[in-house]
Amino acid sequence: MISALFASLLASGRPGFNRRVAEARRRYPGFDTAAFGSFLSTAADAVVSAVAAHAPDRAGPAALAVFDLALELTAHKHTGTLARQVWTDVAPHYASLLAQQPAVTLGMLTNAVLHMQKVRGVRVAEWLDWMAQLAPQTGTLQQLSVCGQICAWRAGMVHFRQGAIAAAEQLPEALALAAFGAIEGEWPVVRDALLRDPWWTPEAAVRKRAAAGIEVGSFTGFGGGFSEPPEVRPAQQGFWVRSGERHALLMADACGAVLHPASADEYAHPQPAVNATVIIEAGCVVLNGRRTPLDLPAEGLKVVCSTYAVALTSPYSHAIRVLPLR
Repeated sequence: MISALFASLLASGRPGFNRRVAEARRRYPGFDTAAFGSFLSTAADAVVSAVAAHAPDRAGPAALAVFDLALELTAHKHTGTLARQVWTDVAPHYASLLAQQPAVTLGMLTNAVLHMQKVRGVRVAEWLDWMAQLAPQTGTLQQLSVCGQICAWRAGMVHFRQGAIAAAEQLPEALALAAFGAIEGEWPVVRDALLRDPWWTPEAAVRKRAAAGIEVGSFTGFGGGFSEPPEVRPAQQGFWVRSGERHALLMADACGAVLHPASADEYAHPQPAVNATVIIEAGCVVLNGRRTPLDLPAEGLKVVCSTYAVALTSPYSHAIRVLPLR
């Protein structure tokens, strides 16, 4: 149920709000009025209540901004679970920023989640948790943007890594360390370690998980991305991949892996392979002396090394196993 405060603010501007809804219904055929009302009474109400508790005099402007954003999200059918979680579980922690610039703050948070959910394998729930945790230390929109970028990398947006490290230079040291999940240390030391090795993070549990490797792709018939067992070649930023007529660039590091569209020409001109000592034994792969369990038959197994990673492919699998090289 909508709170008395938000209901009062809506009632005070009823003619204007009604005109906005009528315009949205004309501009967007199929505009879901019920979905809009539900979003207002839950997600939007949470934001307005947070602003009112922090800065009562800013509740009115926030209500107007929230109403318009809710209309936009409804028009584009984006009022689902993730958008609601952003508005109810994360945004209220940024009450100070919402009071100053509600539309920009909410837009940044919501757009980030809508973008991340389109990328297979990205752990949006973790991003939401981290962003809520960082709120007490985040005092400006610039800091919010940088923290969002860093946490998106940690959640699996691998291609954000270099930009996230560079952008972190704009943050106070304590916030930069917290954003990368470091519980102690100095930012220059952590930054240099991140730059040296894509498979290193300040979080020991993440490093341990990454050492076991990351599995990428599966059969298209089961919702995966590969119609045939993939083949890989080394690339400067990871691996070129071919599966049937599809080509992709596979990027992987400690936080996850993503596939970006690529061309047949790029696949045809790979980077030189990196030499590494790789031994395939029964049930495991030994890489530079490090043993990792392997659930693939040795027959037909192919091993390709790039600068920081090793990719294993098999004619019996539609997935690629990626391991850190060192």
